[in-house]
Amino acid sequence: MAICAPVFSQQGHPLTGTWSGDWGATSTQRNQVTFVLNWDGKNVTGLVNPGPDSIPITSVFVDPATWTVRIEADTKNKMHISAEGKLEDLGSYHRTIKGTWTQGPTKGDFKITRD
Repeated sequence: MAICAPVFSQQGHPLTGTWSGDWGATSTQRNQVTFVLNWDGKNVTGLVNPGPDSIPITSVFVDPATWTVRIEADTKNKMHISAEGKLEDLGSYHRTIKGTWTQGPTKGDFKITRD
């Protein structure tokens, strides 16, 4: 047990890191997405699709009882994004989040994996 604790503590918060995957309304209509998430000691902060057109994340909610995660952001043209899913493979460095994605009026699903 003493060996497991230091390994987990080196990874930090379970959401910290770069996550990549896709979202879309159908299995053939997909959009690539990247999240960069950081734990500042109090909150999870970050960006969606880092780069010149990055979108700042406005809020992140984590329920550790069920490992449900909700990430929200607003695009530059004021379109609201909400990604809500379940954190899976928590013991793995390459854990995943799968769930529902809403961007403005468009709804679909998403899956991201920590790189």
